[in-house]
Amino acid sequence: MATDVKAHITGTVWKIEAQAGTQVSEGDTVIILESMKMEMPVEAPCAGTVREIKIKEGEAVDEGRVVAIIDEG
Repeated sequence: MATDVKAHITGTVWKIEAQAGTQVSEGDTVIILESMKMEMPVEAPCAGTVREIKIKEGEAVDEGRVVAIIDEG
């Protein structure tokens, strides 16, 4: 089953911590957003393998946007 990883705040993608194929645990940082000069981690909502990163560093994202997909398991 695939799970969407969504931005919880509007901001700019500062750093991508996990690439496609990376194994992650629930709570691991997948992406770091910058908003109002603060770095805000976007965490994996479940354990699994990152299937796809849907954004690029430096890209602006809105709250609720899907930034990655994780295959659970």
